[in-house]
Amino acid sequence: MDASVLPGLVEITLRSVFVSASAVLLACLAAIPLGAWLAVTQFKGKRLVIAVLNALMGLPPVVVGLVFYLLLSRSGPLGVLGLLFTPWAMILAQIVIVLPLVASLSHQALRSLWEEYAPLLASLRATRRQAVWILIQDGRRALLTAGLAGFGRAIGEVGAIWIVGGKIGH
Repeated sequence: MDASVLPGLVEITLRSVFVSASAVLLACLAAIPLGAWLAVTQFKGKRLVIAVLNALMGLPPVVVGLVFYLLLSRSGPLGVLGLLFTPWAMILAQIVIVLPLVASLSHQALRSLWEEYAPLLASLRATRRQAVWILIQDGRRALLTAGLAGFGRAIGEVGAIWIVGGKIGH
């Protein structure tokens, strides 16, 4: 390998890791509480919400990229923000790709904990917020696994990134 190529390769790799890690972190901030809330709450349509989350796990990255391209292009509703062909556009697209996966995996992991802890938390008169917090703390290893699965999906998907990232230098 030519030594002059190495600095560019390192920069590209670091940018990819930064974009993917940022997207996963932001997705986890929304997806983990959503998964926990789904685990502890009963409401009409819960099965539908879970089914939609599970279906969105297979969302094609190219479709996400095209939707974000249309939203962020100059003639799109968010075009005034000037985000198209920036790392922020790539992060937003990856959040949409990763969030359903992390939320679904979080729900599955925390649902089993909830079945075990529900009687105890009810006897302690824990609020929903307290119950969610306890589940998140106790299920942190399973949630870490969900986050790592999200990172694997984010770092491996390039379809959406090519569309909204364009030919950003490095």
